[in-house]
Amino acid sequence: MTGLPVARVLVDSPLPQLDQLFDYRVPERLAGTAVRGVRVRVPLRSGGRIAQGWIVELAERSEYRGELSDLDDVVSDVPALTPDVWRLARSAADRAAGNASDILRIAIPPRYVRAERAWRAAEPDPGPLPDRPTAIDGYGPGRVERGIAAGERMALAADARPVRLSSGAWVGGWARTVAQAAAHALAHDRSTIVAVPDYRDQEQLEAALAEFVDPRRVLRTDARQTGPARYRAFLDATGDAARVVIGSRSTVYAPAARPGVIIVVDDGDALQSEPLAPGVHSRDAALIRQEQTGAALLFLAHSRSVDVQRLVEVGWVHDVPPLRGARPRIVLTEQQAAPESGGARIPSAAWREAQAAVTAGPVLVQVARPGHTPMLVCDRCREPARCAACGGALVVPRGGGTPACGLCGTAATAWRCGVCEGTKLRAAVVGASRTAEELGRAFPRSRVVVSDGERPILRVGAEPQLVVATRGAEPIAEGGYRAILLLDGERMLLRESLRVAEDCLRWWSNASALAAPGSPVFLVGVGGALGTALATWRQAAWAAEELETRRTLRFPPAVRMASVTSSHERLAAALERVRGVDGVDVLGPTPAADEGLERAIVRFGYAAGVEVAQRLKGEAIRAATERRRPVAGRRPGRPPVVRVRMDDPDLP
Repeated sequence: MTGLPVARVLVDSPLPQLDQLFDYRVPERLAGTAVRGVRVRVPLRSGGRIAQGWIVELAERSEYRGELSDLDDVVSDVPALTPDVWRLARSAADRAAGNASDILRIAIPPRYVRAERAWRAAEPDPGPLPDRPTAIDGYGPGRVERGIAAGERMALAADARPVRLSSGAWVGGWARTVAQAAAHALAHDRSTIVAVPDYRDQEQLEAALAEFVDPRRVLRTDARQTGPARYRAFLDATGDAARVVIGSRSTVYAPAARPGVIIVVDDGDALQSEPLAPGVHSRDAALIRQEQTGAALLFLAHSRSVDVQRLVEVGWVHDVPPLRGARPRIVLTEQQAAPESGGARIPSAAWREAQAAVTAGPVLVQVARPGHTPMLVCDRCREPARCAACGGALVVPRGGGTPACGLCGTAATAWRCGVCEGTKLRAAVVGASRTAEELGRAFPRSRVVVSDGERPILRVGAEPQLVVATRGAEPIAEGGYRAILLLDGERMLLRESLRVAEDCLRWWSNASALAAPGSPVFLVGVGGALGTALATWRQAAWAAEELETRRTLRFPPAVRMASVTSSHERLAAALERVRGVDGVDVLGPTPAADEGLERAIVRFGYAAGVEVAQRLKGEAIRAATERRRPVAGRRPGRPPVVRVRMDDPDLP
């Protein structure tokens, strides 16, 4: 072969047959710039076109016996793909039966030439390291610090109270814990990677980090940044200086130098699940990276996910209980000594507490959904009311009047329940706007603030006010809320999902942690084991019971599941390939949303995950490369497709 170096390139393509390294000859003109980790352009012989890719390795010779093609060009001589990120992307893609290039598309921002030039011209000044290691409060003297030093995997219950920083800003106690852990690792010249659900959490975390580390050591990598700013922060992270890199789920892939601790906050939040192919959850990516780098790993949440509970029970993650401290004072209205008659949305006890509390400070009212129009259900069986014409949800028009379909507008003049034949309707959920209007009339002297997805509010002051917020959009209040009302709990539990109870417990726990010490939190309309878990603040015990139930039923995360979608013949072939693996069983197939396709669910144990992923991906490659004989007089059809989604979050 040639005496010139050989570049082994991963082509940036979603085609499964291209998810491998291809050898290219490095021409003389590119010998100085074609280094490991740079973005390049390469020719594709079969397609007769130029594609982009990444140089993953350089070698003296190639095992390919034919003539190698030359690299076309080097797009950027900045080695943006670090060896650590490549190993993580390759392992995560293999676990998810996906393409490594899809992972890299999520991990590495698009290139901006001006930002790259400015980064090259700038003098690196990351600021000083902390003078001494920071103590981490709340978990016993030195317990978490020793775990970080040993590269331990730990599950921590977050501090369930708002705390005031020396700057005067109020943040959740969890943010201070994360900042202390980051400062501790930074004092030992080790980087920290923190993945939070959304920008609300990130704003609190940034405020807390400013208390313990130099802001120049903190890098943001999130979708709210401009493209150039995000790319510049990514380039800064590729340097040799230890950093604290914070952001959303994709931050797990950040090219931080010498990772000392990886922190995933509230891993049960749906925002931590990556919707883009191959759909690797930030929790799974963090577990892979921790094992590859030896860094410590912290899962921090008010309500532990069932997935983390499984890891604790198998001994892969260590439970680090907090010291006994303050926890929210939860009141279950369903367990009142004298239950009230009728369907009052806010029980009288909670109403009286809210009236008294709003004179002293802010009061939070959590509702299930935004908007104004209430959702209707059958008064007898509580089944959601549907339109007889199109199946859409029935709602009450804003000005009042006859209920009508929210999709087609058909009036429900003679509605009848399809389950129990009932004819009466009742409002199950009133939107945030409607709730604000009703509370405004009931509390005429109080200011009413609405916070939802369309009108997000991050913080409110300590002055008297009513804050109506949808789940997940609750602002933090100075000094904490003087009372919290958790409404619509019964309706939240009606959502069709395996994880609905787990999600509700997490939503209620996160909102409850915003209360001022000693202030009441009323959970309306929910009792039983779920309400008791919140009232006693024993979410981990509830997760253990839930996990045991799922083991009995063979539901995730006790087992893994994958959805496979294809045509009838191709799906049958794919299922036949995995049926021979020990512990695998198949549910379905059933018709898929796409016309002419079917979907089946493959259920398997964790030990069989590698083999199942390999076989399903092999079938996807076989389908993508299949050549059909053309039929005279017909246009060539699209090749058959096999779509695989490991650990599909959309499965019921």
